[in-house]
Amino acid sequence: MTTRSIEDIYAPIREELQRVEQCLGDVARVDYAPLGALLGHILANRGKRVRPALTLLSGQLQASCIPQHVHMAAAIELLHTATLLHDDTIDRAAARRGQPTVNALWSGGIAVLAGDYLFAKAAELIASIGSPALVSLFGQAIITICRGELEQDFSDFAWRRQRENYYRRIGLKTASLFAAAAESGALLGGASQEEAEALRRYGHNLGMAFQIVDDLLDLTGEAEELGKPVGSDLLQGTLTLPVILYLETQKGEAADMAKELSPHEAERLVAQVQASSAIAASQAIAQGYVRDACRELARYPQGEARRSLEALARYVLERRK
Repeated sequence: MTTRSIEDIYAPIREELQRVEQCLGDVARVDYAPLGALLGHILANRGKRVRPALTLLSGQLQASCIPQHVHMAAAIELLHTATLLHDDTIDRAAARRGQPTVNALWSGGIAVLAGDYLFAKAAELIASIGSPALVSLFGQAIITICRGELEQDFSDFAWRRQRENYYRRIGLKTASLFAAAAESGALLGGASQEEAEALRRYGHNLGMAFQIVDDLLDLTGEAEELGKPVGSDLLQGTLTLPVILYLETQKGEAADMAKELSPHEAERLVAQVQASSAIAASQAIAQGYVRDACRELARYPQGEARRSLEALARYVLERRK
């Protein structure tokens, strides 16, 4: 089946996504010019808006989106953006999506404060919805993401880490926000507890697949497409699924690495992983998560929103950046 374009996938929520963009634009309109310039730079560097789209499409599954869905979707994107600012600062990244990071243009301290500002704006948006359940969901999402980052940072260069630990980490750091995005849209749409939990599982599995594909692209993509050097995760000491699967087949030096890699060593390891069966094996695991995600949609009748969620899962598997 041909993968639909992201614009086609988002067709049922096009108007709502435009309102999300307006809401995000409002965040950057402040009466302090330096802060406005900073926020404008951050929010102009937009991605595919997968997470807010999950909130809106999950709402459409129930009936149709309401204004509160737009606020929730914008808050989810602000939370995601804030985590990227903090990640870039921790990793000392110079570029994201081909553009200079805040810590490269300003400083790490300003990047952290900007992230905190976006966390607060996201919380303000969710509070305006007036749902204690969503406030709790949002708080739990932040706790989970932070725990995932801490677990990753405490285990940098732990090359013997088992793959189960990798799944746990990406479940905390990435899949948890996908799950919250989908569940929040369902709850706002009046879903039953069972329906909301099904969409949470859909989001979790989609997020797992998304991160595995992201980690594959770090090893197989082009630097121009990725907006960062190929193999950058390895240079930062982050062990991803393709590397784990490759090292599981090795003995001796490759399996015993317990030190920071030089750029030359990282380049060599990337080439070894690329030439191994670990790439195809990782792709198969991502496909399994996508199948699990789509199975959670079976309780819903066929319609535009369900077809878009199914197509979004296929898109995640086949994206190139």
